[in-house]
Amino acid sequence: MKTVLVIGGGVTGLSAIYELHKWKKANQSDVRLILTEASSDLGGKIHTVKEHGFLMEAGADSIVTRKANMMSFIEELGLESEIVYNASGRSFIYTDGEIKPIPADAVFGIPASVESLAKSTLISAEGKVEALKDFYTKNETFTKNDSIGEFLEFFLGKEIVQKQIAPVLSGVYSGKLSDLTIASTLPYVFDYKEEYGSIIKGFEANKKKFQSGGGQKFISFRNGLGALIDAFEEKLEQAEIFKSMEARKIEKVNDRYQVTFTNQEIMEADQIVLAIPHSAAESLMDDLDIKNEFAALENSSLISVYVGFDVPDEVLPEDGTGFIAADDNDLKCNACTWTSRKWGHTSENGHLLVRLFYKSVHPAFDSLKDLNEEELLQVALSDIRKSLGINAKPVSSQVTNWSEQMPNYLITHRQSVENLEMKLESSYPGIFLAGCSYYGVGIPDCIENGEKTAKTIIEFL
Repeated sequence: MKTVLVIGGGVTGLSAIYELHKWKKANQSDVRLILTEASSDLGGKIHTVKEHGFLMEAGADSIVTRKANMMSFIEELGLESEIVYNASGRSFIYTDGEIKPIPADAVFGIPASVESLAKSTLISAEGKVEALKDFYTKNETFTKNDSIGEFLEFFLGKEIVQKQIAPVLSGVYSGKLSDLTIASTLPYVFDYKEEYGSIIKGFEANKKKFQSGGGQKFISFRNGLGALIDAFEEKLEQAEIFKSMEARKIEKVNDRYQVTFTNQEIMEADQIVLAIPHSAAESLMDDLDIKNEFAALENSSLISVYVGFDVPDEVLPEDGTGFIAADDNDLKCNACTWTSRKWGHTSENGHLLVRLFYKSVHPAFDSLKDLNEEELLQVALSDIRKSLGINAKPVSSQVTNWSEQMPNYLITHRQSVENLEMKLESSYPGIFLAGCSYYGVGIPDCIENGEKTAKTIIEFL
């Protein structure tokens, strides 16, 4: 009897074993399916907390609607009736001591029309004129493996990238834009430049793609994203799930693999899916070549602070759902989501709930990373006072520190992953990488990657 072991019970690992489980049932196979998770709960970076009438997501808080609509997992897991959509509203950038609106007709801060560029209050007249060179400057040197920051600055100018685009993109991707590739962030920006001769023209021609569903660009579930994890687990009646089981070592034993866990348990498997962060996977094999390839991958850090108040969220600007902080400001946070405004299901009484994000790309992060939860809460309250003018005492809070656990897709990322894949295939056939450390950070990306990995294993089975 064959055994497939999935190490890691985040959404990627759950997706992989779910796909294998469907195949096992459909084919009445006797393959043994095992999933192990180091922590006491499944979900990885998806974890829903409920407290004092507030619902808070310690990790990811939503799924991109456009991507979810292209996939079948919500219907298969029976979650259609649980879907909730984000409330539409304007996003702002905090700069020069105040919050200013991001132009409505913009995608990731990139203008989708000349009118959008002209109406921006975030950049100067000189910056707007500089951005117009996008219409007449040809691409003769850039490829998708080049820096997204350098690409955008070359065609749109430095000011609009620094003041309007970089704050938005840095809210989505961890790391400096100069260190991130076009391929790993916005590959279609390159395609638009090639096809239309202009990034702005490309977004204008494809505007509907990004505006589908009106303002409802994201989904969650009535009881939080934890419902997705629970639904996966409930469907796995013919798979073995072990929690609080941290893998320590993988060794080749004849044609199989032997995995030792920190609790001294030992399992054998024919195929293994490593659906864990690369920093955890690196320590499992005593192979210097493999370790060197893992070492080429990098992580960054993120601290998330939720704060709930016993005040109505009408104290916020009427049409807003949050702000992103530009570099030239006195705040220590990178962004602030007005959660109770954006997601009505997160506040039972309509009271104010906000979430602040602190990333390692911020110059002030070094002074924050070693603070305890109470100290981080005080930093968040200071940022709230400065940006929103709110001095109320919090009634609830949730601090999550993802220190060195957020994937950082450097320019060399794609090549590093390819090198790892080749070396594993050569030295450890049957061991597969999966998850956001390698193939994409969004929940749909992780689910799709889990499915794809499972289908590769099914071919062997």
